[in-house]
Amino acid sequence: MNTPRQNRFSSSKNILQTTWPIILANASVPLLGLVDTAVIGHTGDSTNLGAIALGALIFNFVYWSFGFLRMGTTGFVAQADGAANEAEVRSSFGRALIFASAIGLVLIAMQWPIAALSLQLLGASESVESITESYLLIRIWGAPATLGLYVVFGVLVGLGKSRALLKAQLFLNGTNIILDVWFAGYLGWGVPGIALGTVIAEWLALAYALYLLFTLLQGRRLKTEIFWNWTEIIDAKKLKNTFSANADILIRTLFLLFAFAWFTEQSARFGDNILAANYILLQFISFSAFFLDGFAFATESMVGRAAGAKNLRQFDRVVIDVSKLAGIASLLLSLMLLLLGTHLIGVLTNIIAVREIAEQYLGLAVIYILLSFITFQLDGIFIGTSCTKAMKNASVFSSMVFFIVSIYCIDAWMNNGLWVAFIIFLVIRALALGCYYPKLRKKIEKGE
Repeated sequence: MNTPRQNRFSSSKNILQTTWPIILANASVPLLGLVDTAVIGHTGDSTNLGAIALGALIFNFVYWSFGFLRMGTTGFVAQADGAANEAEVRSSFGRALIFASAIGLVLIAMQWPIAALSLQLLGASESVESITESYLLIRIWGAPATLGLYVVFGVLVGLGKSRALLKAQLFLNGTNIILDVWFAGYLGWGVPGIALGTVIAEWLALAYALYLLFTLLQGRRLKTEIFWNWTEIIDAKKLKNTFSANADILIRTLFLLFAFAWFTEQSARFGDNILAANYILLQFISFSAFFLDGFAFATESMVGRAAGAKNLRQFDRVVIDVSKLAGIASLLLSLMLLLLGTHLIGVLTNIIAVREIAEQYLGLAVIYILLSFITFQLDGIFIGTSCTKAMKNASVFSSMVFFIVSIYCIDAWMNNGLWVAFIIFLVIRALALGCYYPKLRKKIEKGE
């Protein structure tokens, strides 16, 4: 019989110990893109650079769509950990790994249709398309490894082992950078070398991450227990719950992607300068997400364990303590952008027209960042407790509101209106999730 374990006290020290490795892990991701760009920028031409940009864009979209493998796994693992059910921790890992492997193999099997459809939608020049296609057809072989890493990262976040997550992420990015420089730079293999280096790095990183995770889980397992109980892993009800949660998160993610794509598409209608200015401001928002994601991940782990232990008091304390620190971080990031934004815009571009436009709308980006921590925290709460249907509904509703409101705001205030609608989208999403919050608390209070 399992006895629910007490959650670690959500002191500021424990929260920060959980968040800083995640922030560093997130911050290391864009470094890889910069290195790839620099390597091709010095060894290739604009066609090769365009191919790298398109190839990376396609894989970012595909892999982000399957982010449910990380988020869904985190919730189930955190709740099992809170209930001190080590067998279910391992079973949740096993079920997610089955889904990741199946999806990865399907992506490999459908590589030609995926490549053809992606290139047709993007509409690049013939020379860029040719190189991009070679990149896609090589890199797709890393899909099972990348999706497997999502699962491993989900387990580590669920267990609150963010330092192990940092090790695995740094190993992935470090190995990838070394191989990309060697293959594309030293050996002169160009864009296919970048793709091959990434594939090898993904498989090596998966092996290393699995080693870290298996070592961790073995240390928590009783000697009399088998590591995986396949009867539990393939239990029909639990497989159905896993599939349902993953489907909810997939729909939620797709609507968020469409909302950001809509923002970009509408920006382009105002001309190249406004498109470029909005893109720069979105980079600031993306940068702030590195930090706020760290607190959201901590929330996922801690509230999941509190829910698994059926401890409403601990749940409430975690929500309050982590949200306070996330709010402070959001305020500091907003102030930093407000004070240094003009200088940072100048660092990113020397085009006077773009700089002036970006500076004009900087205040709206600051407001977005200041408010965004609320949505990040609510996402973390609902992911950690596996209340994925609420996330799906909130995302669908807020996205539809954004599409409708943006039309009227743009008609009235042009790019100002687009940014106002974007902020409304953020607020509506938070309010929609907030409507489900009392029901979530009541569910934990009843121990359901």
